[in-house]
Amino acid sequence: MRVCARLILLLVVTVTALLSPPPSLSATGTDATVPAVGRAWPVGLRPPVLRGWEPPATVYGPGHRGVDLAAAPGTPVRAVAAGRISFAGRVAGKGVVSVDLKGTGDPPLRTTYEPVTASVEEGEEVAPGEVIGTVDATGSHCTATCVHWGLRRGETYLNPLSLLPPWLLQRGPSRLLPLA
Repeated sequence: MRVCARLILLLVVTVTALLSPPPSLSATGTDATVPAVGRAWPVGLRPPVLRGWEPPATVYGPGHRGVDLAAAPGTPVRAVAAGRISFAGRVAGKGVVSVDLKGTGDPPLRTTYEPVTASVEEGEEVAPGEVIGTVDATGSHCTATCVHWGLRRGETYLNPLSLLPPWLLQRGPSRLLPLA
């Protein structure tokens, strides 16, 4: 009898998880509720995305709560938008920098970057594109060195690529068109 009750409970939980609506994302995988306030990529000009945003189906479900950007050790890490450093230190042995973004509501959007050796301190104001640290040689969860870039509002994880406007996300070079 106990085994039957457990199987029914497992079935109910599974069906509920499968039928719950996924997070609302546009066709590009960006979140329409996030303002495109970003003015720079965290590393490089258009770094390869080694692993993209994979929102979990449930709060504690598996997923990837950010994006991994290819970056060599020592590469400068930049703030994507204006804000205030809310944390610069070590978490579980990894260097982490968090930036609360200006003008993004209450609670504000918060970006995180790891593994990073911080060159800023908590409370410091930063401008878009300002260097906040460098990529650590160790502590990355990627097979190659990378920066994990995350985005949260309160306790809700969001797709950090949503911060970047289309002109930063689009691939390909700029082209000048003739006047005539």
